[in-house]
Amino acid sequence: MLRGLAAAWGVYTAGLAVLLAQLLRRCRGGFRAPVLPPQPGRVAVVTGGAEGLGLSTARQLARLGMTVVIAGINEDKAQAAVRKIREETANDRVEFLYCDLASLASIRQFVENFKKKKIPLHVLINNAGVMLAPRSPTADGFERHLGVNFLGHFALTSLLLDALSGAPGRCARVVTVASATHYVASLDPDDLQGSRGYSAHGAYASSKMALVLFTYRLQRLMRVRGLRATASAADPGVVDTDLYRHVCWPVRLAKRLCGRLLFKTPDEGAWTSVYAAASPELEGRGGLYLRDEEAARSLPATYDLELQERLWAESCRLTGVPDVAATVLSEAIPDVNSDLRVTLGGCQQPGNAPTWPPRPQQPPPATKPRPQHGCHAPGNRSFEIKPRLQYGFHAPSNRP
Repeated sequence: MLRGLAAAWGVYTAGLAVLLAQLLRRCRGGFRAPVLPPQPGRVAVVTGGAEGLGLSTARQLARLGMTVVIAGINEDKAQAAVRKIREETANDRVEFLYCDLASLASIRQFVENFKKKKIPLHVLINNAGVMLAPRSPTADGFERHLGVNFLGHFALTSLLLDALSGAPGRCARVVTVASATHYVASLDPDDLQGSRGYSAHGAYASSKMALVLFTYRLQRLMRVRGLRATASAADPGVVDTDLYRHVCWPVRLAKRLCGRLLFKTPDEGAWTSVYAAASPELEGRGGLYLRDEEAARSLPATYDLELQERLWAESCRLTGVPDVAATVLSEAIPDVNSDLRVTLGGCQQPGNAPTWPPRPQQPPPATKPRPQHGCHAPGNRSFEIKPRLQYGFHAPSNRP
């Protein structure tokens, strides 16, 4: 019980810190939409794109000219979203494909149906999720936060890796929606189901921490394999959506009374994901944790290479996905001390360069990247990532 109370306290404290930061930002001028160039010819898949944050993300990508595939479970709601997006954006290249992230069989069927279309995949937005849902297993027996938020997206991304192919001179992008609650999370790869002490708050925070760990290892895997793709995590902040329907009643009351002032709108929350998916400034750069369209430090433990490896291996075991990372990355170990900011297939990927031996809980330093080669879009000036301070609940060692 004490463990559950501590997890709840951590999650609500993290949320309050983000809300105060958002209020301060609003008092200083508010949030501004990123200015992005048209993206015709690009194909994007958005999980949970029928409502809330996912709907806003899908609509903004469609407005940029992308072909958008909404992956979800409620066909009526999704088809209504498709019609709405087509009308608002004058883009008819928006469609729905059924995908239940709580079922590995459904995920595999979605991948099969997508590949039958014989179209490339340039952008994958891992957006869907549940929060503080009543404890219940998924179709495969996983704890629901673990199964839907993390393992579902882990399997989906792994099965779509071969479909990810950047347009000429450009990289494909995997964008995974994270959360500030990962800063107060802990994760044990040997007990992902929470059998040693379950808390819905802790399970949600742990699932978001797992997504960040997954993103960093995915980036490293794609770089070493020479895939023309990057992976980054996008923190939307606290957004006014139905995701909060399971929170305690004082929070629901505060959301109803002060939501417009404290919470981001779905469009504002989606801007970071859209920026990560389409900004020329990020061409070829991966392994980033983005918040309000800027790079930030994630929890120090998420940079632990050993923890990333253990989580990945256990996720492969649970989902039945072959662990190609174990072989590929182990073979790359002898070269890991060298500068891994290399051009692979015309797509430079300097982010999240590892060190060896691993230095747990030490975020990589901010660096000024070399000029891009091959996938350097016009006007894409080299820039320096300046990690921002955390919301106020970061660990003492977790400072830029």
